[in-house]
Amino acid sequence: MNFGKALEEAKNGRLIAREGWNGKNMFVFMRPGDYAAPSVAVNFKSLPESVKKWLHSYKLENGDNQIYFTPYLCLKAADNSIVNGWNASQTDMMAEDWFVFEKNYEVFY
Repeated sequence: MNFGKALEEAKNGRLIAREGWNGKNMFVFMRPGDYAAPSVAVNFKSLPESVKKWLHSYKLENGDNQIYFTPYLCLKAADNSIVNGWNASQTDMMAEDWFVFEKNYEVFY
């Protein structure tokens, strides 16, 4: 499938991948948008201290009591790391070899 169709699948919660990545178990997924109160967001480990300082002094306007974190794409890379904010290359966007990545995974809790 093309990238546009694959992107729609990711928006619907599916994992997407390219045929060329198949042997590396790489895939792309979408982190959905989410709201958080500034008092909660200051505890996010992923935010730098400078943003946390801003959040501490943030004055909410218009009755808003939450900050919106926008959705973004992530890549599960070949080394099993998660790349936040993955961007498709020109080659990825023009490719016709996208597919829904479906694999049976054992779940460990």
